Amino acid sequence: MADVVFFDLDGTLVDHRSAVWEAICQIVQDAPNATAPPEDLATLWWTLEGRHMGEYLAGQCSFAEHHRRRIRSFLPVLGEPVPESPGLLDAWIAERYLTVFEDSWRCYPDVQPCLENLKRLPRGPRLAVLTNGDPEQQRAKLARFGLLEYFEAVLTPTELGVAKPVAYAAACRWMRTDPAQAANVGDMLDSDVNAAALAGLTGIWLDRGVDFITGGPSPVADEAVLRIERLTDLPGRLSRTSA
Repeated sequence: MADVVFFDLDGTLVDHRSAVWEAICQIVQDAPNATAPPEDLATLWWTLEGRHMGEYLAGQCSFAEHHRRRIRSFLPVLGEPVPESPGLLDAWIAERYLTVFEDSWRCYPDVQPCLENLKRLPRGPRLAVLTNGDPEQQRAKLARFGLLEYFEAVLTPTELGVAKPVAYAAACRWMRTDPAQAANVGDMLDSDVNAAALAGLTGIWLDRGVDFITGGPSPVADEAVLRIERLTDLPGRLSRTSA
């Protein structure tokens, strides 16, 4: 049995993608002066999220500024003026986006049964969350669904100084374990599974049937990849892996 199991958060424990779409669809519906069709606006928002989140993870801006950059690019296409004040941009994000986004968070139904089963295992693993998200927001998600109690640590680029896909060695040091004694579970084949395996961990792919980035079908994985379709399959997978 692994000493530590790391869990990704968005797309693994909480349905981030659906929450984003619910929030942005409401914004688009309330935009009579938009310069593009609703589906194009929604796609643009998702593209901007990936671009500016990447800038935040690279240390080029704060988490708040990554939101502001997204809004500066999005509002002209939405047909709205772009405020010059950072405070007004922050207010737009808080009132127009985050309110609906946070109300739309949903925990996948297989999460708590999985964590309960892991907790009951004899000599079961220690658990931690390893996520690229903002620490305050990510802890709020876990607290919303009563999940914080299951995890020894919630690790983000703020704590580790680096983001996935290069954060695995730092996460293992934080948890005082060897990578060979750790597993990482996530829905992103490259950054959660392949990158973890390259760092010496056991990467386990949670294939929920949808690509997190594109919303299309899951990518095709090598046959050697350890794959589960439900988190409730994880305890058995860990037992077979350690046998």
